[in-house]
Amino acid sequence: MSLRDGAKATPLAGGFRRVGLVGRQPDEHLEDVLRRVRDFAGDHDLTLFPEPALCVGPLSSVEPLAEPSDIDLLLTLGGDGTLLRGVREVAGDGIPVLGVNLGSLGFLTSVRPSDLEGALTAALQGEAFLDPRFTLEGRIVHGDGSEGPRLWALNDLVLHKGGVARVVRLDLEVGREEEREEIGSFSGDGVIVATPTGSTAYSLSAGGPIIAPTMDCIVVTPISPHTMAMRPLVLPDHVRLTIRALGQYEELVVTADGQEAVPLGTGDRVVVEKGSERVSLVRFRGQTFFGTLRRVLNWAV
Repeated sequence: MSLRDGAKATPLAGGFRRVGLVGRQPDEHLEDVLRRVRDFAGDHDLTLFPEPALCVGPLSSVEPLAEPSDIDLLLTLGGDGTLLRGVREVAGDGIPVLGVNLGSLGFLTSVRPSDLEGALTAALQGEAFLDPRFTLEGRIVHGDGSEGPRLWALNDLVLHKGGVARVVRLDLEVGREEEREEIGSFSGDGVIVATPTGSTAYSLSAGGPIIAPTMDCIVVTPISPHTMAMRPLVLPDHVRLTIRALGQYEELVVTADGQEAVPLGTGDRVVVEKGSERVSLVRFRGQTFFGTLRRVLNWAV
């Protein structure tokens, strides 16, 4: 009974002792939560490794986190944006992430501040579960064929226009280099390439479908397309998607989870495919995907 409805969840090993901390600043609730985390850690022989910005107030005497691989669990204190930022710190290390919601939405986070100590106790006792999530990897290929920056996302990769508002014309293809097949082209404000996790974020607000997080697939959602014929598309997880702008545009950008931005030059293309690593979010008994939909998004209420 984790967020993976209908699937057998993997228990979180309760023997963790080294806990990393990432937090949103400024936040009126953060200092109190940090004090409670510090006290809980002292009572349960846990060692805290906060990010440098949190080594103030209740944690002023604590050494900051140096290497994410040194921790057994990452605790994020904030909203979904803080969780996404924290996930990026431990991506590839297989470290589970437990989100405490200090924000207003909290779709990805698991715990309210009032439940903090109870949740940590349950996790220590092995009564929490791992909810593995599909990810995306993107790479920039320049017009001359050389490789550019690489991007990684739990939620989405978004190609859009920066600066002055102006539509762009984008071409979408699937397949490997030697056998790419055209999906089609459209004019609009950009395109969102989302994971099932990201299907309830920006993609949803742009008219994309809701995908259960147990699925492995890629969601392609146009942003304000200038045609009635272009609709969101769900692709199997094994495909490679290529996106390129038709024409010359200034200030084209690709963003990853709203955390990282890479500019695109004329002739550049973005290649997106399934990520090589999964992210494990921590969940507790009674937490389900559809329950979260109803609670957070008022789905079917």
